[in-house]
Order: sequence, then structure tokens, then C-alpha cells
Amino acid sequence: MVERLRSQCGIKDERVLAAMREIPRHLFVPEALQSRAYGDHALPIEGGQTISQPCIVARMTELLDLKERSRVLEIGAGSGYQTAVLARLSGQVYSIERIAELARAAQTRIRHLGIYNATVKCFDGTLGWNAHAPYDAILVAASGPTVPEPLLAQLKTGGRLVMPVGRSQNDQRLILITRTEAGYEREDRGPCTFVPLIGRYGWTDEHRR
Repeated sequence: MVERLRSQCGIKDERVLAAMREIPRHLFVPEALQSRAYGDHALPIEGGQTISQPCIVARMTELLDLKERSRVLEIGAGSGYQTAVLARLSGQVYSIERIAELARAAQTRIRHLGIYNATVKCFDGTLGWNAHAPYDAILVAASGPTVPEPLLAQLKTGGRLVMPVGRSQNDQRLILITRTEAGYEREDRGPCTFVPLIGRYGWTDEHRR
């Protein structure tokens, strides 16, 4: 998997590749799908959600340019795989998952792996986690019509946010935002496909019809 990330996905950050090598991805997918855990595809998990394909996990992580002391906010913990990767590369990860069952299971998995610099809670991720702001990096693992304003506000100057954005569920782009002294710089990093971002600043029922 790691060699494919390097050669086919163009991942250059050796720290990201090392983290992907260290984290046992098969522990984060349902037992019946563990034989497919290291293929480059998304897989279904509990709660109607998915675990992103390794290439997109690595790409989003690389775009954040994490340092050893980075404070990271993750929106959409899912099974906890991305959380574990982020925790290997940063100082502290605060992760939000809106489905209580997934949040509990993700926390259990990362603790089982001896990861203690990441915390998962069940909440509306579109509101962020203001108690620990500002963040050096924010990763949103669900697609919204726009970037939620609370997340932009909680990003440190010089910090980076990566999120899939699109005006419809069939037209999503991976967006990298860097906060500067003057405002926010936005870069389009190509097409992607994610589950919808649900919450006050995500997709409304009207949008999703």
C-alpha cells in the first residue's frame, strides 16, 4: 500500500508514508472486509459511513503539512483511521464524530494502539471544538456546500484546512485553505468523493433532496 501511495498517488512526505505504514488499517474496517483493507478504495463502515481510500487519507494529511507539535482538529472521525494517522504526525488531535457508536469505537481503537494524544467526542462537527482553538490544521472528512464559518474562525493564522466542497454531492472538489494575516487563501486540489457533512453549517435536508 505504501509503495503505491508513493509511486501512483505521488505522496512525497516520508513522515506521512511512515505513519501509513505503522497504522494497521485492517483494524479500522469491519472484520468481513479486512482482506480488502489495503486496497486503494473506500470501504463501508458502521452507521452508513465509509473509511476513505488510502490515497485520499495520505493526500489530505500531506496537504496539512503537520509538525510534531501541531494542534489538529478532525471533523468526521469515522472508524478512527485518519485520527490515528494524524496523531502519529502531530502533538494533539481533537476529533469530532456525530454518530455516537462510531465515536466510542474510534476512541477504543486508538487507545488499543497506544495512541494517547487523540480524543474523539460525539458532537456537531460543523461547529468545531472552540475550547481547544486555534488549530494549526483542520481536516474535514465529509463534503459540505461551503466551508463552515466556525471552522475558519478556529484556524490559526498560518494554519491549513483541507475539506471536500461542492454545491452538489456529485460535484466535489478537495479544497485547501490557508489562513493568512490578510484573510484566507483557497486552492483547488482536484475532484473527490465523500459522504455528506451533516450539521448546522453542513447540508440541510433541503439540500440533500
